Amino acid sequence: MSENRSQSHETQVRVRYAETDRMGLLHHANYIVYFEMGRTELLRERGVSYRDLEDSGHLLVVVEIGCKFKKPAYYDDLLTIRTTVSRVTHVKVVHQYQVFRDGMLLAEGHSTLACVDREGKPQALPDVIRADVDNSNVANRLAKE
Repeated sequence: MSENRSQSHETQVRVRYAETDRMGLLHHANYIVYFEMGRTELLRERGVSYRDLEDSGHLLVVVEIGCKFKKPAYYDDLLTIRTTVSRVTHVKVVHQYQVFRDGMLLAEGHSTLACVDREGKPQALPDVIRADVDNSNVANRLAKE
């Protein structure tokens, strides 16, 4: 892994008609879907896929998630989802999210994912995730829980 990789990634997504509510606004549940897209693309940019992690027996489960809405998004808006790793522990990774339209902040969110085995028991995050964090400028580096 490269030592100068940022722990942030930006993903663009266009709001589809099926993702809006009767008022023409992006339905609130879809922000969570967009957050997942951001996490997935952050990993993919680093050469890791969720599928590879799962195939190796490392399952990342959401244990907490939240979103604060500031301004609405509408059908056909082109949004930028900024995903940032803000904290990593022995078994958990915390992401922060920002959703923008034309540079305007529309929503902010966060999630905490825990690494578990196929039986649902906590296990250490895989080295490929921890190594990338160790090489970044994340304020809260890998810490034992």
